[in-house]
Amino acid sequence: MPSSRDIRRRIKSVTSTAQITRAMQMVAASKMGRAQEAALTARPFAQLLYRIQRQATTHAGDFTHPLLEVRPVRKRAVILFGTDKGLCGAVNSNVFRLAAEFDPATTRFIAVGTRAAQFVALTGRQLVAEFSFSDAPQFDEARPIATLARDLYLKGEVDQVQVVATRFINTLTQQAGVFEFLPIGEIKALKIPGAQPAEHLDADVTQFLFESSAGEVLGYLFGHYLNIYVYFVMLEASASEQSARMVAMKNATDNATRLIGDLTLGYNHLRQGNITKELLEIAGGQLGND
Repeated sequence: MPSSRDIRRRIKSVTSTAQITRAMQMVAASKMGRAQEAALTARPFAQLLYRIQRQATTHAGDFTHPLLEVRPVRKRAVILFGTDKGLCGAVNSNVFRLAAEFDPATTRFIAVGTRAAQFVALTGRQLVAEFSFSDAPQFDEARPIATLARDLYLKGEVDQVQVVATRFINTLTQQAGVFEFLPIGEIKALKIPGAQPAEHLDADVTQFLFESSAGEVLGYLFGHYLNIYVYFVMLEASASEQSARMVAMKNATDNATRLIGDLTLGYNHLRQGNITKELLEIAGGQLGND
């Protein structure tokens, strides 16, 4: 049975841990608010861009583009979004579980985040490049990722590019998923809440006139579309990370508080028992003297 000194030391240790987790919770809550606002603000723009791309591509007549070419998939690239830091619940393990389902022999990985690069290295998979992004992602951080993936596809080094990342639902829910990236013609429904299904957009019979030509307009649009796609996924991943970290730190703080209460109760019981024992010994000694 632990002594009162051991229990006091344990209470002091857990109290220190609770102070750290509470501070981390407050920091994560601050970052979470900004990250969620950025992700939610970007959704309408991403939805509109997807609608424009889908309708323009569908009704462009005999227009063809290398980024629309559907090829038999012999090799693929995966843009894997992880985090730079831990203590964020199951965010990383969920995306890594999906990434592990790809055939290592035919899949090349573009890692975004330190933990994603570590997963690729530890599992012996092919790492093409490693990128990182800040707590408040910027568009310039997304462009090199999209450019690298596009170059791999256009050069024929891969026949398909997919994204494995976490989509932000709300503060308590983050959903890992696999999203299509290239070829653009394979994207049937962008996983954005509120986006119209591809079938509805394809059924629109609106005719488009392009100046100067469909090739120039859509070729220009595709590059921006892919950059913004990656940027949007980056915002969703950041919001998911900060939300999961805030919830994880709150749970850790609550658990530490409960443990301190249990330890304090046990300490008081032990102390009360020791006091009672001393009183009995004193009373017994006085009776013996009498």
